[in-house]
Amino acid sequence: MTGGAQEVEDLITPGGSTHRDAVAQDTHARFCSAHYFTNVGPILLSVNPYHEVGNALTLTSTRAAVQSPHLLRVVHEAVRQQSETGYPQAIILSGASGSGKTYTSMLLLRQLFDVAGGGPETDAFKHLAAAFTVLRSLGSAKTRSNSESSRIGHFIEVQVTDGALYRTKIHCYFLDQTRVVRSLPDEKNYHIFYQMLAGLTQEERVKLHLDGHSVRTLRYLSEGDVRQDEAEDERRFEAWKNCLGVLGIPFLDVVRVLAAVLLLGNVTFIEGQGLEVDIQGGSHELKSVAALLGVSSASLYRGLTTRTHNVRGQLVKSMCDANMSNMTRDALAKALYCRTVATIVRRANSLKRLGSTSGTLSSDSNESVHHQGDVASQHASTVGTAGSKASKSMSVLNNAVKHATDGFIGILDMFGFEDPKVIDPKPSHLEHLCINLCAETMQHFYNTHIFKSSIESCREEGITCEVEVDYVDNVPCIDLISSLRTGLLSMLDVEGSVRGTPESYIQKVKVQHKGNSRLFEPKANHIRAFGIHHFASRVIYDASDFLDTNRDIISDDLVCVFHKQSCNFGFATHLFGSELKALFSQDPVPRGVSFRISPTSHTDLQNGDEPVSTLTQDFHTRLDNLLRTLVHAKPHFVRCLRSNCAEKPGLFDRATVIKQIRALQVLETVNLMAGGYPHRMRFKTFNLRYRLLVPFKKLRRAEDKTVEDCKLILEYFLRSLEDINKTSTVAIQWALGKRHIFLSEGARQQLEMLRIEMRHRAATLLQAVWRGWHFRRRWPTLKRNLELRLRTRPVRPRPQPIAGTPPPDVMDRCDQKTIQQTCSLFGLDLKANLKACERNDNPYWSVWQERPPPVPPSRSYTITGNHKMGYPQTRVMKRNFPEEGGGDPVLLKGESVVVVGASARRGHLLVDHQGHTYHVPFQYMELKPSGQPGVNI
Repeated sequence: MTGGAQEVEDLITPGGSTHRDAVAQDTHARFCSAHYFTNVGPILLSVNPYHEVGNALTLTSTRAAVQSPHLLRVVHEAVRQQSETGYPQAIILSGASGSGKTYTSMLLLRQLFDVAGGGPETDAFKHLAAAFTVLRSLGSAKTRSNSESSRIGHFIEVQVTDGALYRTKIHCYFLDQTRVVRSLPDEKNYHIFYQMLAGLTQEERVKLHLDGHSVRTLRYLSEGDVRQDEAEDERRFEAWKNCLGVLGIPFLDVVRVLAAVLLLGNVTFIEGQGLEVDIQGGSHELKSVAALLGVSSASLYRGLTTRTHNVRGQLVKSMCDANMSNMTRDALAKALYCRTVATIVRRANSLKRLGSTSGTLSSDSNESVHHQGDVASQHASTVGTAGSKASKSMSVLNNAVKHATDGFIGILDMFGFEDPKVIDPKPSHLEHLCINLCAETMQHFYNTHIFKSSIESCREEGITCEVEVDYVDNVPCIDLISSLRTGLLSMLDVEGSVRGTPESYIQKVKVQHKGNSRLFEPKANHIRAFGIHHFASRVIYDASDFLDTNRDIISDDLVCVFHKQSCNFGFATHLFGSELKALFSQDPVPRGVSFRISPTSHTDLQNGDEPVSTLTQDFHTRLDNLLRTLVHAKPHFVRCLRSNCAEKPGLFDRATVIKQIRALQVLETVNLMAGGYPHRMRFKTFNLRYRLLVPFKKLRRAEDKTVEDCKLILEYFLRSLEDINKTSTVAIQWALGKRHIFLSEGARQQLEMLRIEMRHRAATLLQAVWRGWHFRRRWPTLKRNLELRLRTRPVRPRPQPIAGTPPPDVMDRCDQKTIQQTCSLFGLDLKANLKACERNDNPYWSVWQERPPPVPPSRSYTITGNHKMGYPQTRVMKRNFPEEGGGDPVLLKGESVVVVGASARRGHLLVDHQGHTYHVPFQYMELKPSGQPGVNI
């Protein structure tokens, strides 16, 4: 379709989209009809309509959302392939920030639980829902382009065994630490701070030293957007508090740390008269922070303002200036926050941990928030046991665990591309560069899986494709940022090790990458800024804070403050548990070593001023490990688009959508799926999967005849297409290569449909044959039992008419039609009864055949025990009447009422109450145990 507003469910159908405007037109047509999901073959295109801008984007908040059949098909396909092949499956969501990835991931996870997990009433779902509610408040913030921006990436790993959900695990990628201490003017800090200030009671505010404070008086919050919906924040905080209880995490411990983080921002150091620095406005805030963290204010002051150095083996203590002390204060705030998040994630995952697993991200250490290099050896959990006597038994055990939980279904919701020019053209920082590198990497993974592998495989095996797909490879941009020696991140690490400056770093970058088309110089000619051509747009970065952010260290002078000997707050000591264990394993303490702000292990400790790794090194390591997991999984792609940049519900901004269609290369995907060979299979694999389409006797079934069998399968496939009414309108074509058979998307769809139909017919036939055989085998026994039952069944005499019953009036006759209808209603055989009556010489039959007996009238009494109770009678209401309806109940539970008689309605009694008569079911009332009014009959 090149124009018009015809709605197309799959963009690869003939007459479909041939250029970007047509893709946007088709997407717009479905958007206007409230269809926000469109297929591009096996790939799903999702458009965010912004109908739920205030949604918290959790499993609980999406409960009322309408379940999409498109997403359900993605889940069913992942579950099917995992159950049939045993291979891990990965559902990868990608798109710009604000395109609805998190919302879609929650819908996918809900449907995955419905398909394989027992639904939302299981304990596993409730624990996972509670974990996401807690993490969303801790990990989301308002940015310029997205009011619910996820600052934590998620990889949700769902272990599925034998078609049933085995366990779940959340892997978090926390990157935006600087936001804790510095919010941009139009942005906000993490949502939990605003929710806490709105939801705490007055008593709790006093305990947490927050009495009298608000968003405008706390420096970490007042620098950004101070607008707040207090009612909504209070509601979310109450839900957050309840979910902490579900996870078994002490509420007061967490809010003490969060309150300390907020109050740390109001501790400002200034230059003093002597060597020590002073605190602006007094030490009241520092004392409050120390009380919340369970340490003395003096020890906290020393930890923030002093530094130990190791100079040629000699320990030297020095006083920090005001600038260094303020930086140490911010480092402590960031460390407390991100370590609290890591602790909560570990706790959430520990509820379902059943042991180590090989081959997935579950095989890492117990750090589920990946900040450091402890994930570098995720895939080598059994290395080092080969030389021991127990190596064989350990290998058997690990293999058993691996095969028991080998197949997982992962849902990846990583950082979306961030373009500050969407709202306000301001330079980005180091965290934004890492986020955009993640988006570039996910785009490269998509390009490799969809375009590169298909095109190069066709070229290698001599397959000529009529459609030439010209996709944009973003490898040069990834090399520019993350190349091992000359990448921007590697050069940043080197510059930090030699104590360089932002100006020297920018100068070296320009010299090293002179002539690189992906790097450009901003028009403002800022000496600390540079620009990069990303796959989505051009972004300018400000390198002023690159070095400090990348260093990401906290001194051992400050870590020592939280040792259990000087800190009486166990939760704070636990946050620095690995560092304290490594630090106090040898003397003296402190000794001039540094730790990462993020959670670290003792292996990251080094006898020097710098930790083993930097923020960018760890991020690159985590990204590599994630890719290593995705490479071994079968990917399913969901490409997300934002409908507009202003978050307006129901607004479709054509220019914004076309820009994203170009960046995500949707048109190139459409062309490949519609006319190319996006799917390839080994001959043996194709033969094993589709040989059921051919009569069994006609197959060669030999190793050297596999290609001939494949050709035979394709012949029968072609005959099937001619015989049946073809439902697919997609082009069906294939080609035989040297090692693979190449299929179009239409051919794959039809092959799968025929395979499913053939399996269904075979299953039906097998069940019919087996059930027939089984029943015939049991029939002699069943026959004997039936005959024995008939012989031993007592013969009941036919009931005779009651003596004294007068015969009906002969003149009161019924027509034959009424008699026939009455007999049919009661299941009576008119002819059989006639013959029986003739045999028994029934004198009344000639009358009964003309008119049925009259219905007896309602009796004017009630049987209770061995007595007949007449009306009226007093009864007691067992429950309110009526129970349902818009108004209040008329008759209340426990109230005495007067029953005046039987109602014409079946099972009802007439109740007289305050001059009105009501038809009340008899179950609603009970007789009084004694003193019954009424008449004994």
